[in-house]
Amino acid sequence: MTTNDQHYINQILNGDANAFTVLVDRYKDMVFTLALRMVKNREEAEEVSQDTFVKMYKSLNKFKGDSKFSTWIYKIAYNTSLDRLKKNKKFINDVAIDEYTAHQLKTLNNALNALEIKEKEHAIKQCLNLLPAADSFLLTLYYFEEQTLDEIAQTMNLTSNNVKVKLFRSRKKLATIFRSHLAPEIIDQYE
Repeated sequence: MTTNDQHYINQILNGDANAFTVLVDRYKDMVFTLALRMVKNREEAEEVSQDTFVKMYKSLNKFKGDSKFSTWIYKIAYNTSLDRLKKNKKFINDVAIDEYTAHQLKTLNNALNALEIKEKEHAIKQCLNLLPAADSFLLTLYYFEEQTLDEIAQTMNLTSNNVKVKLFRSRKKLATIFRSHLAPEIIDQYE
């Protein structure tokens, strides 16, 4: 292929403009693809491709054959893409985060976390409703009302040790209900 390319290069250097069309046809798709990957915009990639071939034509006499002709063209395409990005200052994947944006992100994260917590609480409450009343009541006091073992013992007329045992058993029952009613992702968070 390089020898074939060299044939057309020689023809172009000798004034045959039609030979240039052959090289453009041969490399236009790859140059466009490379440009598109860099600039991330179809119109910009088309302009980069055109600029690449103009630069190639103007500097064809500088091609020494030290590398493959395709490598030389792709390097021109790469540098032309970089120049286009710098010129337009369109770094598509770079987002400047100023204080306002950082605040928005924090607010969004807080909202999503609150929503996630509410969804989890709702799922847990649904599972608690499937427990026997005493177990549900005990777990609600402990987890949602955040009462101590002694406070629960007083409320339920039990000893603190008895509350520990009942709490352990209620948790096991709840775990069984979780496994049968909740998505595996939620279960994994509680194990």
